[in-house]
Amino acid sequence: MKKLVLIDGNNVVYRAFFALPLLSNNQGMYTNAVYGFTTMLMKIIAEEKPTHILVAFDAGKTTFRHETYKEYKGGRQKTPPELSQQFPFVYELLDTMGIKRYDLENYEADDIVGTLSQRAQQEGFTVRIVTGDKDYLQLVGDHVNVSLIKKGITDTVDYDSDQVRERYGIEPAGVIDLKGLMGDASDNIPGVPGVGEKTAIKLLSQFGSVEGVYEHIDDVSGKKLKENLENNQDQALMSKKIATIDRDSPISITAQDCVFENQVTPELIDLLHELGFQSLLDKLDIPQKEHDEARVAEVQVIAVSKFRPGQLVSPSSLIVGMLDENYHYGKIIGFAVSNATGTYFIQTEKGLQDPCFREWLSDDKREKIVLDSKQAEVALRWQGIQLNGVTFDTRLAFYLIDPSEAGEDLAILAGKRGISNMETNEAFYGKGAKRQVPEGDAQAQHLGERAEALLRLKPKLIEELKNNQQEQLLFDLEMPLARVLSKMEFTGVKTSGETLTSMGAELDRTLSEIEKDIYQMAGVTFNINSPKQLGEILFEKLQLPAVKKTKTGYSTAADVLEKLRGRHEIIDRILDFRQLGKLKSTYVEGLLKVIHPHTGKIHTIYNQALTQTGRLSSTDPNLQNIPIRLEEGRKIRKAFLPSEPGWQMFSADYSQIELRVLAHIAGDANLQQAFIEGMDIHTKTAMDVFGVSKEDVTPLMRRHAKAVNFGIIYGISDYGLSQNIGITRKEAGRFIETYLKSYPGVRQYMENIVKKARDEGFVTTLLNRRRYLPDIKSHNFNTRSFAERTAMNTPIQGSAADVIKLAMIQMNRRLQEEQLDSRMLLQVHDELIFEVPEDEIAVMKRIVPEVMENAIQLRVPLKVECAFGPTWYDAK
Repeated sequence: MKKLVLIDGNNVVYRAFFALPLLSNNQGMYTNAVYGFTTMLMKIIAEEKPTHILVAFDAGKTTFRHETYKEYKGGRQKTPPELSQQFPFVYELLDTMGIKRYDLENYEADDIVGTLSQRAQQEGFTVRIVTGDKDYLQLVGDHVNVSLIKKGITDTVDYDSDQVRERYGIEPAGVIDLKGLMGDASDNIPGVPGVGEKTAIKLLSQFGSVEGVYEHIDDVSGKKLKENLENNQDQALMSKKIATIDRDSPISITAQDCVFENQVTPELIDLLHELGFQSLLDKLDIPQKEHDEARVAEVQVIAVSKFRPGQLVSPSSLIVGMLDENYHYGKIIGFAVSNATGTYFIQTEKGLQDPCFREWLSDDKREKIVLDSKQAEVALRWQGIQLNGVTFDTRLAFYLIDPSEAGEDLAILAGKRGISNMETNEAFYGKGAKRQVPEGDAQAQHLGERAEALLRLKPKLIEELKNNQQEQLLFDLEMPLARVLSKMEFTGVKTSGETLTSMGAELDRTLSEIEKDIYQMAGVTFNINSPKQLGEILFEKLQLPAVKKTKTGYSTAADVLEKLRGRHEIIDRILDFRQLGKLKSTYVEGLLKVIHPHTGKIHTIYNQALTQTGRLSSTDPNLQNIPIRLEEGRKIRKAFLPSEPGWQMFSADYSQIELRVLAHIAGDANLQQAFIEGMDIHTKTAMDVFGVSKEDVTPLMRRHAKAVNFGIIYGISDYGLSQNIGITRKEAGRFIETYLKSYPGVRQYMENIVKKARDEGFVTTLLNRRRYLPDIKSHNFNTRSFAERTAMNTPIQGSAADVIKLAMIQMNRRLQEEQLDSRMLLQVHDELIFEVPEDEIAVMKRIVPEVMENAIQLRVPLKVECAFGPTWYDAK
């Protein structure tokens, strides 16, 4: 059976954007529309199992319908740039999935779908149309059904002819007559004033069509209704014409062209990784590659049981093979070394016990080239070995040369430079539950090839770094930072399981109290975690307006409950119940699971070569993401405490570092003066934007000014700002324009940096970190606009990241010079956290701000705020 699925691309993407919060990936790219669209697409494929798919898009704003009615779709607000920039990724997603997409000049997506559905059913296809637009119901026929998306993105109602008749009391073809009479506000189709759906259906059940109504106008009951119909006959007929989908549009694509093979390609996997859609990746059935252990490779690898000094010449490349990405448990699966004497594989146990090999690893005079020095150093520290003598970190070199390739496997990056005899780690070891070390000599060959590749890559990468003027960035910043981070990761932060358990119990008590309140307000006990039972309580028993329904009943999603705030006191309590429940499961219980069984500490992993901007991120667990807006969330930090009795947790936080970097880079005199004079920058902005004195700045004005200040850094649009602070797009646009008039240097910076990016193809930070922007010259407005906003933001975010990295290196050096016992434990955004002996508090209060505030010289002063206490919570 041939099944064709036709998707209204514009409609589904728009619905996804407005149904989901403004999600973004680690590169700062908005992804909520792409994510929602992909989720819907994967659901359709899983449920319908189509043999053919086409996604239809509108080709432009003007169509043949505008010749009939110029105001067609008039009055629609401009598409938010946060949405526009996502369409190119939707197109790329479809291409990598092998799904046809199509648009046609002067026609709309519904005309493409209408024409193709009619032709396909004549060719023996069954057709399923997916959209949120009721106009498509006119296309329903014997072999054509419509899945109509309700509010949200994954809930649909399926319509065949019987269901259209049951819902509307008319035949599918009568949908155009329905629109002719009642109009459609979303498309600016006027219809007949005063005629709603109920009246229109009644008229059509009596007279069959718009034309039938006018043929029997004298039989229409109701003086006012009859008068409205008579006065708007031309408008009704025109509205019907506008609402009619063209089923004979001049498309050049056929149903047979839309074959869908449902293959998971490497390109699709790479794109989903880039977008940050891990949950969708987990749903894919990714085939695992079988390994031929007898395969012939270019590299001759010798498996050795004992190293001889003559085999350990400099320079040597070193691969510390690890299967588990969480290397804090020391799961080394083998070593590979390559140098002028050959390429060698050393089994883990023999390597760790061999005194010659251990001595070589710790000898700082024996030059070593590694793939990831931080990972290797931490893994070896767990085995009691200090890795020294690292002179080149290949992973960091790749990252600096092009951060867009962050996370790529060595095999892929080496292949781009002519070294192509390797498999990726994922292909070799497998993925997920199938991840394992192959038996026999395959492991030796795999690691040996990678070690040999490092040796060959170094001169190539050095040359690229020289051309980019980035040698200093690698050798003076990133590689020294890797050593600092390895020490921090290995040291870890003491975490009190007792405190977390106690917090869990306290949250249980609070949840129990909230539960009782909810039952009292509802007048009955029920399962609050059951959407079905909760929906019945809210929308049937308490008679609250149903915002959204699903196939299984009423929707009680967070967005639904937010819209019901203020209508009943039970809503706030339900939201509190959910928020505290998530806090308990994700953070209290989640952190308990990752306390190291031997050290009693949490050893987070810092991702040094991941983000496009150069910022550090944290995983396993993510300690940068502990929620602190709620007091209950802030209390989580009470579980982090010094590892020594009588010590204190010490926090040092940069104040508004990104705005200070902006003032420096933009050279804006007003912004710089505010920082030099020590003014509160948000108050100063409120004064300028609202035209009031300092004394007249209200808390609301300051809050709005703060949103503008930080929004400007991220290239915020009027839509984004309006969503953030709850004002209209017009007001938000006025705020942004007033801000740019108050700080003309910022406007000039934005114009100059975009021009620089267009001329050179990349932007740089203060320390010459690059970010390439290949889309800056795109002919596609949306793609180009995103690249322009990225050009504005990256030098600011990236330079701020460079500053705190410099501070970490200098602070580590200063602790050694002062012979202090204090230890640097964590980096969280713009904050450094230490554990400090009581008798070193005074000296730390002096040297930490001194080091951090002088990490780099800007045109405005850097400011650091310090605090200390018995726990991380108290050190604020």
